[in-house]
Amino acid sequence: MSPPAANLTIDGARLWDSIMEMAKIGPGVAGGNNRQTVTDADGEGRELFQSWCEAAGLTMGLDQMGNMFARREGTDPEALPVYVGSHLDTQPTGGKYDGVLGVLGGLEVIRTLNDLNIRTKHPIVVTNFSNEEGTRFAPPMLASGVFAGIHDQDWAYARTDAEGKTFGAELERIGWKGEEQVGARKMHAFFELHIEQGPILEAKGKDIGVVTHGQGLSWTQITVTGKESHTGSTPMPMRRNAGLAMARILEKVDAIAWARQPHALGAAGHIEVYPNSRNVIPGKAVFTVDLRSPDLAQIEEMEAEVRTAAQEICERMGLEVTFEKVGGFDPVTFDEGCVAAVRNAAERLGYSHMPIISGAGHDACWINRVAPTAMIMCPCVDGLSHNEAEEITPDWAKKGADVLFHAVVETAEIVA
Repeated sequence: MSPPAANLTIDGARLWDSIMEMAKIGPGVAGGNNRQTVTDADGEGRELFQSWCEAAGLTMGLDQMGNMFARREGTDPEALPVYVGSHLDTQPTGGKYDGVLGVLGGLEVIRTLNDLNIRTKHPIVVTNFSNEEGTRFAPPMLASGVFAGIHDQDWAYARTDAEGKTFGAELERIGWKGEEQVGARKMHAFFELHIEQGPILEAKGKDIGVVTHGQGLSWTQITVTGKESHTGSTPMPMRRNAGLAMARILEKVDAIAWARQPHALGAAGHIEVYPNSRNVIPGKAVFTVDLRSPDLAQIEEMEAEVRTAAQEICERMGLEVTFEKVGGFDPVTFDEGCVAAVRNAAERLGYSHMPIISGAGHDACWINRVAPTAMIMCPCVDGLSHNEAEEITPDWAKKGADVLFHAVVETAEIVA
């Protein structure tokens, strides 16, 4: 299996033009995108992607979760395909590159093979997974989760948005519910190109992140119950302040994560305090502790320490506390062979690179359960993502797609 020659690279200008053309669909209000899953804008983006795939000579498959599979045939009809892709849906105030770079980078791999008249033994399939973001229909990575057997399909169809609409009904409404059984496809390998969504690569001046692992995640909702009382007339010793207990617990969460550096993370993004009035001491606080690490044992240790610390704090303060595990997934270790293909591609092309752990969830994290998988990351400005100000450079996009091309094509095996 010989790799592509080092002088073979994708057309960076064509890739960038495609990204900018896709960004015209579902524009945001501040330069980004609002192309949420199974909306009319999502349907329009899918149509544009399909038209480009057909122009490149690909045949389109569509499964019952709306996952799109654009196939370029290989020379061996018995060889399993190499899959490549990501997602086209965005956050309500999303950027132009999150997910889109991976899908259109995959299409650019095909276009470049066509330009160079290169055939591969294995077919190559460019994929757009439905509802990766999970912003309209929770949880994220919904359709790739069904594909990998993580979620039940009927359960996924029944997910509702803020208006009570279901994912299944909206998928059918926009005309992108296919007939193909979800998860029936078998993969030789899967590669996903993505922006880092973090500041490490830019800060270290690296072109490419070779993703070796994905952070595991644990969400525990903690409810602290005290007693609402007047802030001006309740003496300090008689207060049962749920808000203060929450603050002390979160200080412990921070310390617990700091004690397990360099990779452990801990914080609370979701916080609600009741009654949330200026002159009332909080009688209840509900917050979700988000713990992450590439080491499952470390996550479990942090969970236990947080619970112990919270119980001790609340006992000292005369408060009640309850815990509910509301989400999470185990850490991901990507396939050594696929990771090596990515690393070798970066070295062959002369691009600076470093190993990196993905702090966010991606479709690749679920597909890794059913096929050898790896990810490639390129920098993004200030690490900003899930924001309309999300930005990358054409050079970063091209280098990421070049590495993607080399890794995919080497894995798919060039036919002389």
